[in-house]
Amino acid sequence: MKNMDILKKIAAMPLFAGLTPKQCESLLAISQEINFEQGQSFFSEGDEGTGFYMILTGRVKIFKLSMEGKEQILHIVGSEEAFGEVAVFTGEHYPASAQAITDCRTLFFPRLAFVALVNQNPSLALNMLAFLSSRLRKLTQLVENLSLKEVPGRLAAYLLYLSNGKDDSALLTLDISKNQLAGLLGTIPETLSRILKRMVKEKYIKTGTRHIQILDHKGLADLASGERRLT
Repeated sequence: MKNMDILKKIAAMPLFAGLTPKQCESLLAISQEINFEQGQSFFSEGDEGTGFYMILTGRVKIFKLSMEGKEQILHIVGSEEAFGEVAVFTGEHYPASAQAITDCRTLFFPRLAFVALVNQNPSLALNMLAFLSSRLRKLTQLVENLSLKEVPGRLAAYLLYLSNGKDDSALLTLDISKNQLAGLLGTIPETLSRILKRMVKEKYIKTGTRHIQILDHKGLADLASGERRLT
């Protein structure tokens, strides 16, 4: 990938929104392009936070493991998204694990070089703080969903999130497997499949191989809020 193309991707990242071309060039100068194969680990929870990654192509899951070995997926991140930033700001260890769910091309930003760059360009830190605040709100919503909602409500909330405010008949593309979606929702694939079938039967959604069409937006909203339950 040419430097000009990578610069465009850096500029398009929400993490670096509003930066000048010169600032984007400074970021590119300290970065290292690293490729990962599907299933390869970026880092594990508790590893030293040596820097953060930006995805050029591919997808990565961010997850935690319970003492019993149960996996809870926190985020699925894709092209032009970043992960591992918390460790850069805190100077501590990575709070979760990261693994490639497809082959990935990434840019790695070493912590020490990035901190030195931030000292020269404080606006970088302001952008990152705004981005991290947004991610914190999403994580808070995830904790609320997992602790307060039943699985149908979690799935309904996730489908509404994917629809991004679109009305009925919204066609959603699932770019993760059902196993990964189950992990994201804190359930198992068999339970997820049963709930999808019930949602289809009750005409909330219509499913395809990699697509879900929302047929009843208000009904999903009622499921997500707990005002309605699947029969």
